Amino acid sequence: MAPSQRFANYPGAKEAPEAAFAYDKRADHNPVLRGLPLVIASNLVSYSGYVQRWFWNNAEFGIPKFMPGLGDAPRKYLPNVIPLAEGAEAQAMIPVGPELTEQRPPADLPGRFYTVADYTEAYKSGKLTPLQVVETLLPLIRRDVETQSKYANAWIQSKPDEVLAAAKASTERWAAGKPIGILDGVPFGVKDDTPVKGYVSTMGMKVNKAEKYFSTPATETAWPAQKLMDAGAIMLGKMNQHEVGMDTSGCNPSTGTATNWANPAYYPGGSSSGGASALSGGVVPIALGSDAGGSMRIPPAFCGVYGLKTTYNRTMTRNSSMAIFGPMAATVSDLTIAYRLVSQPDPSDPNTSLFAVSKPPSPSAKKYLGIYREWIVRSDADVLQTFDKALAWLSKPASEGGGGYEVVDIKIPYLRQAQLAHGSTCLAEFLDEARARSNDPKNFLHLLNYPNRIFVSIAQQTPAEDYMKYAQLRGVIMQHLAHLYETYPGMLIFTPTVPIAGWLRDPADEAYGLNNANITLRNMTYAWLANTSGCPAVTCPGGYVEPGAGEGKLPVGLMAVSEWGGEESLLSFAKDTERYLNEVYEGGRVKGAGWLDVFKAVKEGSGAGKGDEVVVSSAE
Repeated sequence: MAPSQRFANYPGAKEAPEAAFAYDKRADHNPVLRGLPLVIASNLVSYSGYVQRWFWNNAEFGIPKFMPGLGDAPRKYLPNVIPLAEGAEAQAMIPVGPELTEQRPPADLPGRFYTVADYTEAYKSGKLTPLQVVETLLPLIRRDVETQSKYANAWIQSKPDEVLAAAKASTERWAAGKPIGILDGVPFGVKDDTPVKGYVSTMGMKVNKAEKYFSTPATETAWPAQKLMDAGAIMLGKMNQHEVGMDTSGCNPSTGTATNWANPAYYPGGSSSGGASALSGGVVPIALGSDAGGSMRIPPAFCGVYGLKTTYNRTMTRNSSMAIFGPMAATVSDLTIAYRLVSQPDPSDPNTSLFAVSKPPSPSAKKYLGIYREWIVRSDADVLQTFDKALAWLSKPASEGGGGYEVVDIKIPYLRQAQLAHGSTCLAEFLDEARARSNDPKNFLHLLNYPNRIFVSIAQQTPAEDYMKYAQLRGVIMQHLAHLYETYPGMLIFTPTVPIAGWLRDPADEAYGLNNANITLRNMTYAWLANTSGCPAVTCPGGYVEPGAGEGKLPVGLMAVSEWGGEESLLSFAKDTERYLNEVYEGGRVKGAGWLDVFKAVKEGSGAGKGDEVVVSSAE
C-alpha cells in the first residue's frame, strides 16, 4: 500500500523482522538516591569517569550495539517526516468554527472547566473584562512578592506591567466591539524553557547571576507563543517546570514543586509541571509546553487535563532530535483552538513552512485503534482496568452509542531497547545544552541540581558507536510504524499515557530533589514512542482510581499516537474520549478541591484570592 499522502523524509514502510518483537520485560534496577546519599553520589559521579561508566552500564544504555538483526538498518538521526501540501496548496489554519466557540459541555456538569468560549461570552456580554481577570490572577501567580498564593508554585516569573498593559488594550477592544478574535483577553502561560522576548528562560534552574546566561533575555518570542499573543491571548508569565526538563516527577528543589490539584499528595508530573498544575487548578484554560519524552503528556495525565505532542518540527524547529513545543488545555475545544493557532506556518522556518495542514478525518472514514496487548499489560492493575473500560466503549459501534472504533492487534519492535536508546539520546542532548549555558563549558555542573548532575554526568559516557545504533533503532521503529499506518489508514496506537496513576510526593525530597530512574523510565513506557518516531500524540483523562494517600481521586490518562501530520485525527479522538468521560463514565469528570473559580473570584473582587489559603514560599 501507499502512504496516506506525500511526505518529505518518509522512512518507507517495512515490517520489522519477527525477532524484533521478542519483548524484553526486565525491570530497571538503578539506584534510588535522595537526601544526603544523593548529594554524595552526585559529587562522586560528577568527577569520576569510572563511576559515570558504572551508572551508564547499569542503566543498560549500551545494549543496542550488541543486538543481532540491526545489520544494515537505516540510521535515522532526526524523525523529520513532513506531510506535504498537494501541488501549490499552501498550509492554512483550519477555521475555528462554532463547534469550538460555543459554550459546552453543559454549565451544570460537576466537572466542568471554564473554556475559551466562556471567557469570550463573558467579555462580549460585559459580565467580565480582561483587565478584571488579569487583576484577579496576577496576585495569585506572582513569585516576586513576599506572601505568595497557593497557586504561585506553578509559575516562575511574570512582568506585571506588560501583562496589565495587554489586558487594558484587550478590554478597550472588547468595549469598542472590535476584539482580535476568540482568544482576545484569554489568559495563558508558557513553560519556562520556551523563549519569550524580554524573559530569561531559567528552565527551572536556580538563578546564578555570575553566569551570563541568566542575564541574557530572549530577543524573540517562540512562534507558538507569538501566535497566541497575536490572537489577543494574554501571557500571564513563564511557568514552573522540572529543572531543565530532565525528569517526569516535577519535583524541583530550586523553584519549588507545582501542585497537582487532582490530589496535592502526588507530584504533578514533569517536566511541564507548572502548565499542568495551572490547568488542573483552573487558573488558565491553555498553556504551552515542550515534550522530549512525555513532558506535555505525563503531567496532564497525572493532573487530569489534555496535552498534544505535535509532529516533529510542526510548530517550530528546535535544536533537538526529540523535543517539540505544543499546547496543553483543560478541554478538548481549547486544545484544538490552541493547536490550530500555534501550528500556522512560519514563513521564515524552512521546516514548518512545508507542512500541509492537518485535516480532520472524514466522518465516513473507518476508525482503527491499534492495540499491543503485551505492552499495555505492563501497566498497574487499576490503570489497566480504567483503560479497558474506556476501550470497551470506544470499540462499541457508533450505532449503539459507542465510539465506533475497530480494534486491531499490532506489535511494536524493540520496545525496551528503543526506549533505552531514547533515554540515552535525551541525556546526551541535555548534556550539550547544559554546557552551552555555562560561562565555562568545562565546568558547567554547578548550574544543575543534584539529580541532574548525575544524569548529565552519565551522558558524558555515551560512545559514538552507541549513538549510531540508537539511530538505527529509530529507523527500524519509523519504518515499522509506516508499515502499520499504510496497512490501517488513519489508525491510532492506543495505550495508557502512564502505566501508573500517580507518583506520591515525599516532602523530604524538596531539599535536594530525587533521583529514581526506575520510576522515571517506567513513566515513559508509552510516551517515548512518539518522540523517537516524530509522530504526534495526545493524552486525555479517561477515568480515575482511588489514591493511596491524600484527598482526591487520581486521574488516568489515555494516549493515542497517529501517523505524522495526524493531529486533527488525535483531536477528534480526544473529543470522543471527552464525551465518554462526561457522559458515560460513572461520576463523570472530576475537579480537584483546590480548583479556582476565576469568574467567581473576579465577581467577588478577591484580588489576592478571597477565601484562598495564602502561603509564603520557601523556594526563592
